[in-house]
Amino acid sequence: MPDSTSSAERRRWQRLPVPVPMFIRGVDEQGKNFLEFSTAINISAGGALLVTRRFLPNSSKISVEIPPPALPKHMSAQTSKARNIRAKVISVTLSDRYHLCGLAFSRPLTIQ
Repeated sequence: MPDSTSSAERRRWQRLPVPVPMFIRGVDEQGKNFLEFSTAINISAGGALLVTRRFLPNSSKISVEIPPPALPKHMSAQTSKARNIRAKVISVTLSDRYHLCGLAFSRPLTIQ
């Protein structure tokens, strides 16, 4: 749902400051596939701010997978599916120990 709280805000969706564990997949500079566990420190329907140890250059195309929660067996199978989302890195803040990567999802997240 679009956020219309501030006309100065460029984001279309409100960011939620909720840590979300996720796996990121992509291809590195040498052309090798990688898989890394990471955490988004905030997320919206349109993107996320990801903390990762791996350097991801601007414009990198990656796939993020949000693992399903551990649920009792009687819960719906639809609820327990992992979500695979295509994303593009739109900003990077470098650090010695980790990197903050701003991601834009290829399609907005929806409630299923």
